[in-house]
Amino acid sequence: MYTTATAPAAARMGWFRRAEAWLDARGKGAWIAAMVAGFVVFWPVGLALLAYMIWGKRMFGKSCHARRHDQAHRWGHAFRPSGNSVFEAYKADTLKRLEDEQEAFESFLQRLRDAKDKKEFDAFMEDRAREASAQDVTPADSTARRGEY
Repeated sequence: MYTTATAPAAARMGWFRRAEAWLDARGKGAWIAAMVAGFVVFWPVGLALLAYMIWGKRMFGKSCHARRHDQAHRWGHAFRPSGNSVFEAYKADTLKRLEDEQEAFESFLQRLRDAKDKKEFDAFMEDRAREASAQDVTPADSTARRGEY
């Protein structure tokens, strides 16, 4: 028989805390799914879950930040030295090659943007010149030049 001092943590928690921990472990999508299911089953339950999520900081609180921190921590393992010098040299060469390719691609995109901007500017200037030449030669101007009114 368990006492409160020897009971496992999950057994000491009430059903509400166990459900909350279960939903937290599955992320924001589980909370949203539970809220939608609450609205479908009985709308006050969905409304209560929505209020709890908003005022309990479930939607915008630390749970999202903690997940981001965990992901950043996992990426930190990928860049830690492995101890294998051949692999480290390969990894360094690959990262350098990827950085060079990224820089080349970004410069290519910039050249594309510049060419598109130049094309649009040239088209604008041609339209402006065409409108200016059309305004210079109007029917009233041509008759006035010949001396006719």
